[in-house]
Amino acid sequence: MGSAFVVLSDLELNRTTEHILKLEDPNSLEDDMGVIVLNLSLVVKQCDFKRHRWSDRKQLSASKSSLIRNLRLSEFLKKNQLWNGIISITLLEGKNVSGGSMTEMFVQLKLGDQRYKSKTLCKSANPQWQEQFDFHYFSDRMGILDIEVWGKDSKKHEERLGTCKVDISALPLKQANCLELPLESCLGTLLMLVTLTPCAGVSVSDLCVCPLADPSERKQIAQRFSLRNSLKNMKDVGILQVKVLKAVDLLAADFSGKSDPFCLLELGNDRLQTHTIYKNLNPEWNKVFTFPVKDIHDVLEVTVFDEDGDKPPDFLGKVAIPLLSIRDGQTNCYVLKNKDLEQAFKGVIYLEMDLIYNPIKASIRTFTPREKRFVEDSRKLSKKILSRDVDRVKRLTMTVWNTVQFLTSCFRWESTLRSTVAFVQKWLSLETVEVLTFLVFLVTVWNFELYMIPLALSLLCVYNFIRPTMGKVGSIQDSQESTDVDEEKYEDDKESEKKGLIERIYMVQDIVSTVQNILEEIASFGERIKNTFNWTVPFLSFLACLILAVATITLYFIPLRYIILIWGINKFTKKFRNPYAIDNNELLDFLSRVPSDVQKVQYAELKPGSSQSPLRKKRSTL
Repeated sequence: MGSAFVVLSDLELNRTTEHILKLEDPNSLEDDMGVIVLNLSLVVKQCDFKRHRWSDRKQLSASKSSLIRNLRLSEFLKKNQLWNGIISITLLEGKNVSGGSMTEMFVQLKLGDQRYKSKTLCKSANPQWQEQFDFHYFSDRMGILDIEVWGKDSKKHEERLGTCKVDISALPLKQANCLELPLESCLGTLLMLVTLTPCAGVSVSDLCVCPLADPSERKQIAQRFSLRNSLKNMKDVGILQVKVLKAVDLLAADFSGKSDPFCLLELGNDRLQTHTIYKNLNPEWNKVFTFPVKDIHDVLEVTVFDEDGDKPPDFLGKVAIPLLSIRDGQTNCYVLKNKDLEQAFKGVIYLEMDLIYNPIKASIRTFTPREKRFVEDSRKLSKKILSRDVDRVKRLTMTVWNTVQFLTSCFRWESTLRSTVAFVQKWLSLETVEVLTFLVFLVTVWNFELYMIPLALSLLCVYNFIRPTMGKVGSIQDSQESTDVDEEKYEDDKESEKKGLIERIYMVQDIVSTVQNILEEIASFGERIKNTFNWTVPFLSFLACLILAVATITLYFIPLRYIILIWGINKFTKKFRNPYAIDNNELLDFLSRVPSDVQKVQYAELKPGSSQSPLRKKRSTL
């Protein structure tokens, strides 16, 4: 990136001076390479020392030099990626904010390279955001939080309205600080709560100093998340330890037929990475990472990249592992997938994981809003994804429509009943079946009580739990096959999609993207309800059964008017009891933890040796 030199004879003895050196590079076409600022001090060495000349260091073997570089990088990463605090920010509201000609407003928060974006609200002098964000705090870095208020006009053009800053290092620990920050460049203030809490549980180490391998430390951690501590520090749900052992048969990303792989681990917004092993397709990292678990329904994403100098790293494979699917203490071989996690990629990675968590904290956390993700590049419009979402909504609509038609035919006596009643019809005349249906309707309505609704849903959960699991495997394979069909269907016209489709709909891209997102939300919502009763995630289905059982007992013994009265008093007095409380919908928060059919395919573990999807294997045999 440039170089410079210093003439030692120009320095004064025993005096520190500042030098601004201009960087130069004879092989570069750029005139301005930047500068480097140094504080230099020339002193006389008082004792004998051995001087290591450049020529001596050049004689190190390539393997030893690579080992030293890897160790240095490993220590550098340990020091620079471990945070020691969590900054919880609750963005409450704006007061007398001047929006000018803007029609919409949102807030961006930035701390270092961590960025959040609030939801977009219609223009108002006192916008109510009511959102919470968590930042990682590094005590050895500048803790200046930058806050920007942005506006959008009717043409979706964005303009910065005002800014303010918060010095995090000046705030007291473990205390909710209510700040009213005046905006620069425009009128108005922002009201927010800022809390700085020390964080423990994140670490990077070698295999020889594995934290959970020490029996006394493991016992101490287990006591920390025992049932008797279920009501202490509700955000501290558990701890995850990941041993990144090695990868085998990676893709060669360099012209030399080798790669420079490193591994990135992501759990929510928490990110840690290994050092780089150069010129190797079978790297052995042998590193141990620990993460604090804030939500047991998070997914650990492990991505292997190829380091490419000052260019963005090349993708070598990825795997997604839900925390609830972890098998403690077992070394598992995971087949790497592509970026979309839908197809097998080249190579496998060996991981060993341990998870310790408190089930009561995890259950309570399920009914609270999910942690917001850092701002990333917005997903581009995709013809394949749009078509897939249309098909998902179509299947969901047809299921609802068929159910409605079935119920309608029962009342109109237009069709025969299904399942057991259809079996009885073989032995009874059509008129007898219709009379039985009418009698069942009268008995049901006459004896119906409200508690029977959660009771029926509980029985549905129990039935799906007892039913053989063949349907689950088949559903995953069907989802994989539908994904493969979409992949092959649009593989041929990928170039035309890039050149033609985007150009043709450029003017309405925002509208089409919004439609795509809405379709995905609708399809995911229906699939999550179905997967709740299908025991896709046993923890969530058991929790749903428990809640439905409690609801059944409550509705059986307590009149409905009393339940509605208690619920209403709680909602109306919530702001009086806690003025800064954030409203949430517990049902939607619960469903957000249930995976959709697409996520089921992404989280499915492929068996080593199955480099093809099930559909393509069947085609190859034909």
